[in-house]
Amino acid sequence: MRKTIATTLLFSLAAPALAQQEPPYWASIDEPEARMRTGPSTEYPTMWIYKRERMPIKVLARYKAWRKVEDKDGAQGWMHARLLSATRTAIVGGEEVLGLRAKPEANAKITWRVEPGVVGKITQCEKGWCLFDVTGRLGYISMDQIWGDEPLK
Repeated sequence: MRKTIATTLLFSLAAPALAQQEPPYWASIDEPEARMRTGPSTEYPTMWIYKRERMPIKVLARYKAWRKVEDKDGAQGWMHARLLSATRTAIVGGEEVLGLRAKPEANAKITWRVEPGVVGKITQCEKGWCLFDVTGRLGYISMDQIWGDEPLK
């Protein structure tokens, strides 16, 4: 009996943080292939198939184990929660190669360059800048040059 209670408690404490957040909030795709559907069930048709892990997604609503999401192009649909991660990511916008900066300042030294469409993990977002991590290559990027960073609440 104690073992059953301990196991149940362990699994309930290990529930993903994603399941406990109230929309809207940011998430990212956590699988090599994720389907966006027209409704919250596998019975609904697939609208899009995303084949890029870590892509940022805006979660707009919850229904049981399903999340209504929006991508950077404004497409909205439903994804199962197991396809998503609480890891905050962003995607570089625009049409030009951009510099990642050593400090959160426009005139700081460029440490790396990133092309439009590059996805990276973001942290330390404040005063118009985010620390952007592309597979270990770090630098600050202006928040107006990425999608996946604006405050939602």
